[in-house]
Amino acid sequence: VFRVFPLLCAIAQLNFLCPAPGPRPSPVNVDAHLLRFSTRDTSRRRLFHACENAIFLRAHCHHYSHVCLQIVKVWSEDGAGKVVEIPADMTARDVCQLLVYKSHCLDDNAWTLVEHHPILGLERCLEDHELVVQVQASMSSDSKFLFRKNYAKYEFFRNPLNFFPEQMVAWCQESDGSIPQSQLLQNFLNSSSCPEIQGYLYMKEPGRKSWKKLYMFLRRSGLYYSTKGTSKEPRHLQLVSDLEDSNIFTIITGKKLHNAPTDYQFCIKPSKVRSDCKELKMLCAEDEQSRTCWMTAFRLLKYGIVLYQNYNAPQQRKANLLPLSAPVRSVSENSLVAMDFSGRTGRIIDNPVEAQSAAVEEGQTWRISTQSGCDHMFVCVAVIHRTQVWFHGRIMREEAHKMIIQQGQVDGLFLLRDSQSNPKAFVLTLCHHQKIKHFQILPCEEDGQVFFSLDDGATKFTDLIHLVEFYQLNRGVLPCKLKHPCTAVAL
Repeated sequence: VFRVFPLLCAIAQLNFLCPAPGPRPSPVNVDAHLLRFSTRDTSRRRLFHACENAIFLRAHCHHYSHVCLQIVKVWSEDGAGKVVEIPADMTARDVCQLLVYKSHCLDDNAWTLVEHHPILGLERCLEDHELVVQVQASMSSDSKFLFRKNYAKYEFFRNPLNFFPEQMVAWCQESDGSIPQSQLLQNFLNSSSCPEIQGYLYMKEPGRKSWKKLYMFLRRSGLYYSTKGTSKEPRHLQLVSDLEDSNIFTIITGKKLHNAPTDYQFCIKPSKVRSDCKELKMLCAEDEQSRTCWMTAFRLLKYGIVLYQNYNAPQQRKANLLPLSAPVRSVSENSLVAMDFSGRTGRIIDNPVEAQSAAVEEGQTWRISTQSGCDHMFVCVAVIHRTQVWFHGRIMREEAHKMIIQQGQVDGLFLLRDSQSNPKAFVLTLCHHQKIKHFQILPCEEDGQVFFSLDDGATKFTDLIHLVEFYQLNRGVLPCKLKHPCTAVAL
C-alpha cells in the first residue's frame, strides 16, 4: 500500500495537469498497468521509470491509445539495453523521442531506430512513420533494435543531386541532364510519374557463391534486370523483387563472407522472411555513391510523399511552437554572445565597445593565470575534452570508420579520438564527399604552455574544445567545416 498509493497519486496529478484533448481515455487502464508493474518488481528505479514513461506518453503522445502496451527492448552502441513499454500503434519517431527524453540527450531529429539482424548480417533504419511493434513482430528472436544517429536519413531532400547521378537517372539522360533538383524530387514524390534508376549491379546467384554483373532498372513496380545487355524491352526484363512487401538493408558482414566483388553490398529482404538466407536478394554496387543512389531511390519509390511528410514534421512542429516561445538562435550565435558574470547574476553585454573591452580584460586575465603555472588548470585542459560527445577515446581506426558509416556519410560528420601512433596526439576523423579522412592533432609547446594544432602550429588552441569550436565556424585546412558530431548515447 505504501508503494502503490504515492504512485496512484502521481498518476492522478498527471491526469489533472496533462489532460488529453478530445474524448478522455479512462485512467484506470494506465493505473492498473502500473499497479501490475509495481507488484512484479517493487524496486524504486522500476517504479520511477514506469512513472516517467507514463508522463511522456500523456504529455507528448495524446493521440496514442493507452489500453494496450507492448514491451520493446532497445540497445545502444555500448551494448546496454533499455526496456520501454509503448502503445501498439506508436511510431519509430515517437519511440526515438521517448528514448531521447529518458536519456536526457539533445533531440536534433537525427536519432533513429535500427532494425539489426546479427545472424543475417543486415540492418536498416526504420522510417519515422513505421509502427515499432509491427516491425518487431516480423523479426526473429536474435534480432534487435539499435538506437543511434543517422544524419543521412533525409539528406537527399537537401542535396538531391549528390544522391542521384545524372548517368543513373533515365529521366535526366532523356533531358540531356538539364533537370533542376526540385523537379527531380517532385518526379520521385509524384505517384503519377514514372522515374527510373538504371545501371550495372552485381547480383549473387541463388545457392552459389558466384556473382553476376547485370544491367538493372528500378521502377515503382519493382527491381528488374535485363536478360539482353541494356535492353528495356518488356520481353527482356526479369523481375528481381517488388517494393511493396520488401525492405532494403545494408550488409554489414563485409565482402569476404559472401565473396562479394566490392565492399558496397546491400540486400532486398521480403518482409515475411525472418532468417532464411535463400529468400534474400544480395546485390553489390561499384562504389558508395551508386549504392546510396539505389537504396535512396528504393525508399522514395516505395514510400513517396510519406517520406517528405516525415522530413517536414519536425520543421512544422518547430514552426507551431515559435509564436509561443522565444526566437530560436543557432549554436554559433549563442557561442558568440558576450556575458558579464562579475555580479551575483550574469547579464548579456549589448554594447559592442563594452563587449570588446571585456574580451581584452578576459584575455589579460587568462595570460596572467597561465603564466602563474596553476597545475590544476593544466589538468582540466588535459581531460576536459573527454566529457564531449564527439570524443571517443582510444578506439581503433577501423572502429572510427564503422561509426562514421553507421551514422550516415554526410559532409562534416566527425569525431575525435586518441592517436594510436603518438600517445600525446589526437586524431580528427572527418567525412567529406562520402570519403573518410583522418587529420592528426599534434601538441606544440610555446613559452612553457602546451597547445594543440592541426596545421603544424599555424593555428594553435589551448584545448580540443576550442579547436573543435573554431573548425565548426571556419574550414581552415580541412575540406569542410565540422557540422555533425558522431555521438554514442548510453541508454
